[in-house]
Amino acid sequence: MIELVPAIDLIDGKCVRLTKGDYSTQKIYNEDPVAVAKEFEQFGIKRLHVVDLDGARSKHVVNHKTLERIATATNLIIDFGGGIKTDEDIRIAFDNGASIITVGSIAVTAPELFMKWVSDFGAEHIILGADVRDGWVSINGWKEDSKEELIPFLHQYIDQGVKHVLCTEISKDGMLQGPATPLYKSIMNEFPNCSLIASGGVSCMQDIAELNNAGIPAVVFGKAIYEGKILLNELATWAENQE
Repeated sequence: MIELVPAIDLIDGKCVRLTKGDYSTQKIYNEDPVAVAKEFEQFGIKRLHVVDLDGARSKHVVNHKTLERIATATNLIIDFGGGIKTDEDIRIAFDNGASIITVGSIAVTAPELFMKWVSDFGAEHIILGADVRDGWVSINGWKEDSKEELIPFLHQYIDQGVKHVLCTEISKDGMLQGPATPLYKSIMNEFPNCSLIASGGVSCMQDIAELNNAGIPAVVFGKAIYEGKILLNELATWAENQE
């Protein structure tokens, strides 16, 4: 069964969402992300994806105190990303309660450092973030498109033992128009043993069922919950029915 991973995106310690990564579209959904995380946990969610949007923009971890508060208040497995550029950043994230770290830009700009982290912390604790726009990997809070094509980029790391990949189709993100299922299926066809996390565009339970039926291991989603398109009791019931 597909793993359900709600997202909390942080700006100024508040739970927000953007559209296509555009900071000018920021919408605050809750001033208390800890309360949001606790509600997820009450409905049977086991894992949480936390994105430090301030960190992504400023190129260093910013919202680590909010991460610590969520980790202290819940038993959720937290994967954390946004602004992790240095050994100090990754240490801060782990020290403040992250179980898993998502790293994107560094994998493009400093491959040796990325693989050092995989070696130091273990492949189970590092997710390769591959944010895609028109088939090319995007970096630095989606403000820049790199010269890396997605599939060769993934080969570079999966062939070296990277297990977990979080792929966001940027054109879908925050649009509530359905996920890029063909993209995720193409990744799974190329890398059948990859622990792929699909992200972007989920708008309803049917979208999650579609990804599940396509054999995608996990899905990150947020706006659909905050906009009331997916109810937490629906998620809980669906998960029970899949067991």
